[in-house]
Amino acid sequence: MLKLFARTASLPKSLLLPAATKKPATDQSPRLSTIRDLSIVGLILGGLVVGAWLTTKAAVEYVLSQNARLVTLDLVRYVKDNIPDLDQIAAGQLPSGTSLGIFQLNGTSGQVFRYAIFSPEGHLKLIADRGQVTIGALPEANVDAARAMTTDATIAYAKEGNYAGLPPFYVESYAPVILDGRPTAVIAAYIDETTQRATITYAAMVTLPVVCSITGLAFMIPAIAWYRRTKEKRQADERIRFLAHHDMLTGLANRAQLVEKLESALAVLPLRKDKLAIHFVDLDKFKEVNDFLGHDGGDFLLRTVAERMRGVVRTGDIVARLGGDEFVVVQTGIRERTQAEDFAQRLAAAVVVPITFKEQEIITTVSIGGALAPDDGTESGRLLKSADLALYRSKADGRNCIRFFEPAMDGALQARMTLEKTVRNAIQHKRFVLHYQPLFEVSGENLIGFEALVRMVAEDGTLISPAAFIPVAEELRLIERIGAWVLHEACRTAVQWPEPLTIAVNLSPAQFESGNVCVNVRDALAESGLAPGRLELEITETLLLGSDRAVMAELQALKAMGVKIVMDDFGTGYSSLSYLWRFPFDKIKIDRSFMQAFDAPGRDAETVVKTIIRLGRELNMRVTVEGVETSKQAAFLNSADADQVQGFFFGRPMPESEIGAEILKNFRKSLPAPSASASRASGPRTLKSGDRLA
Repeated sequence: MLKLFARTASLPKSLLLPAATKKPATDQSPRLSTIRDLSIVGLILGGLVVGAWLTTKAAVEYVLSQNARLVTLDLVRYVKDNIPDLDQIAAGQLPSGTSLGIFQLNGTSGQVFRYAIFSPEGHLKLIADRGQVTIGALPEANVDAARAMTTDATIAYAKEGNYAGLPPFYVESYAPVILDGRPTAVIAAYIDETTQRATITYAAMVTLPVVCSITGLAFMIPAIAWYRRTKEKRQADERIRFLAHHDMLTGLANRAQLVEKLESALAVLPLRKDKLAIHFVDLDKFKEVNDFLGHDGGDFLLRTVAERMRGVVRTGDIVARLGGDEFVVVQTGIRERTQAEDFAQRLAAAVVVPITFKEQEIITTVSIGGALAPDDGTESGRLLKSADLALYRSKADGRNCIRFFEPAMDGALQARMTLEKTVRNAIQHKRFVLHYQPLFEVSGENLIGFEALVRMVAEDGTLISPAAFIPVAEELRLIERIGAWVLHEACRTAVQWPEPLTIAVNLSPAQFESGNVCVNVRDALAESGLAPGRLELEITETLLLGSDRAVMAELQALKAMGVKIVMDDFGTGYSSLSYLWRFPFDKIKIDRSFMQAFDAPGRDAETVVKTIIRLGRELNMRVTVEGVETSKQAAFLNSADADQVQGFFFGRPMPESEIGAEILKNFRKSLPAPSASASRASGPRTLKSGDRLA
């Protein structure tokens, strides 16, 4: 078992402000300060007394209400045992002579000075007040009596006697009567609690000064409380300052501190007349560790890697974590490139040593990209970009290797920076357009809808493919704004089409990070008026990696709206099948790579496609095949019983202005061919705006 020892991060030795920044002490009179403090203490003590009194009052009323409930339940039992015609009385009939005598004899029983009988619906039928029995009904039902029967619970209210003939304080209580399992009546008891309240209140008031005195002792030691509060605040401030410059999981420097220290090191570099190197370190296949061992295993791996990097660097070097599995090491005080290369080798060797977590051995590799200053730049931003590009080259070369920035990569860096600027400008000025690729049913080749494909308009008017700018937008965390625009624009366009043509919109996994996908979809549907069933949202399995409950909950919420959820690019991942039973997709889209390999020698793409189609049938999911480009492929899919097809053979992506012609063409194709006589009789037919096009 590999044992790790966490290194305690050092905090600044002095947290005092410079003398020039200290605020001057305020000149206050000691007497005014004392009066202010005494006033605060007086207010606190006064509030304490008032609070204690209100609490006592509420407690007394609660005790009396509970007592009234018990008295009422005793009265209910007495009436049930001695009044044989209770159900007739509750139904509005006159009481028998025996029952009337009992009511007159027991009109007052102990604390009960009045009681009444209500129907199950809350209508008054009889009231006995100090031996006087009154029979009759009121036009309106008693709300409390009806609620007691509805909730099958005793209800009690404490009241002040504000009218003549009432005790100063009494409790009004309602209890339901159930005979033979059926609601029969509601009995209300009016209970004099004046004496009981006085007794309990007196006892409480005797103890109140003692409670207040004990509580007041807490204010005799304000110095201790002030000291503890000040100490805790200072510790909290130190913790906040530490977290503002360090990664919470590993204790390494974060991006803000990395940039700050890197700029300081670059500023003194001309005076030192040496070099520094930046090493971007990325753990290969870190997601697989998270998927297999969970986030606890992933966090353990990150902490272990961070500790090993600390053991390799020297005093003055910088180790930082940018997030995820990306680390940066700044190596200072070197003279030649070979020193940086040797250090990168030692860094990789230290990291790749197997790690044991819960009896599971983790074997990982790293990709490292490096850049040197001043050779590859003298600004922090440029150096970080250069090292990042070298890391991309390391990953492109198969991972588990080390690459340093080369001048040939500079063109790629400039192109990347230009593309980032173009993306930001396009978002600011809304320079995006949608093209729509048609989808057809295999049987009959009827048009069933379109897929919205976003294009970015460059400053020269050319269109940039989403494959080029979407990854950049995701990295810049701007994809949500683009995705929201695509949703609104696609729904606005689709609502003008004849029903039931659908519109499909692709969602990036990065759009789900903010948790606003449901809000954006709901707003787009409400603003356009498009029926939810006509909107299809296409996601890839990348979104579902890691079994994120929040993502699953958002997908379920989208499905509850009536929106269709589609698994896009099916067949390209290693775990697609597991998602088909974890989430009820409405449709599967088979990736275009299968059609590209359709005629390739030695490959049996046909068998795989047929298998996926049969799988979709078993799971009650429709199946769409992308990338259909030849009549031979279309004929095969028709014989394989696919549901829908999409590809250049059926239609290329088109701007919004051409959609009407495409719909009209499909409409005319679906019309039966008229006979010659019918054509001569009817003449040419003009298509009106109200006619259905599909």
